[in-house]
Amino acid sequence: MNSRRTYIMPTPSSETPPPQHSYPCDACGAEMRFVPGGGALVCDHCGNRKEITGPGPWQNSLKELDLAAALASQIPSEQTEQGAPLKCPNCGAEVVLEGDAHAGACPFCATPMVTGTGTTRRYKPRGVLPFALDERSARAAMTDWLGGLWFAPSGLKEYARKGRKLQGIYVPYWTYDALTRSSYRGERGTVYYETHTVMRDGKRQTVQVAKVRWQPVSGRVSRAFDDILVLASHALPKSYTDALEPWDLSALEPYSPAFLAGFAAEAYTVPLEDGYAEARSKMDNVIARDVRFDIGGDRQRIHGIDTQVRDASFKHVLLPVWIAAYKYRGRSFRFVVNGRTGRVQGERPWSSWKIAFAVLLALIVAAALGFAYAVQQGAM
Repeated sequence: MNSRRTYIMPTPSSETPPPQHSYPCDACGAEMRFVPGGGALVCDHCGNRKEITGPGPWQNSLKELDLAAALASQIPSEQTEQGAPLKCPNCGAEVVLEGDAHAGACPFCATPMVTGTGTTRRYKPRGVLPFALDERSARAAMTDWLGGLWFAPSGLKEYARKGRKLQGIYVPYWTYDALTRSSYRGERGTVYYETHTVMRDGKRQTVQVAKVRWQPVSGRVSRAFDDILVLASHALPKSYTDALEPWDLSALEPYSPAFLAGFAAEAYTVPLEDGYAEARSKMDNVIARDVRFDIGGDRQRIHGIDTQVRDASFKHVLLPVWIAAYKYRGRSFRFVVNGRTGRVQGERPWSSWKIAFAVLLALIVAAALGFAYAVQQGAM
């Protein structure tokens, strides 16, 4: 008997979304949540603890999916899921909240948002990097970062300490693997020196002048790329998320919704093919560096690189970020904290009076130095 497999490309759909995951406590029935760094679900009501079991049968590893098949709409349907995330009308973020919540505030800009009427089929996450820092530790890291800012308002650190709680959210990323083989054409430059005689201050002097001798070269380089990371969202500025790197991707766990209990998760909004284009750009930069190393010599010129890519694959992963949005003197400022390392990045306010005072102090010091110099010259 012939068997048939269903292939599907994630597209908007009107199918009924699957039920939300729930983790009631075995002891008291209250909802349990994931505790950062603990690898277990904990009940805040009675303290019951439950270790997180392995992932479901379809997610028994972190193996990547074939990129060519995905771009040709030939990924098996069991690798996708139906969902109806809440979409923020302000920043465009699409967020899946815990439980069966159908409304909430956007963790990126605090705008109220509700579930839309349509659903979307998306690739399932293959891996998740669980939170290692709890909210208190993330807040401490952010407060220290704020305290080290130059020309920040004096009350900002204390204001941040007393502000509302940070929001823990899993941010979507793509990772790409590929094998590349590149042929190149270029030139190798060898530096040599020529002796010249020049006149300086009426005197004849001998100087060494650097020259470059160029030689045509060609060759091939190969590289195996593993887990090229690409942000799959537009909700946060890329400069923020880039500053949170590096991520310890070796600690990725096969995806289990239990890691998301008590947290929000953002749905990806960057299409797979757009993410791959960014990944290829990163690969090309590495390949160009490899070519320069292979050319050798003192200087290098690259005239052309022809790269063949094979065995390209991808996976969708979730990485942990603590987010805070604070309002200070009528303005909003956002801060993000790496949920594993405590690395902080964000917007910062400036204290106009501190800057003015620093400028005034610099002018006073410059004037004092100028006066002292004038007195010294007059005494001579």
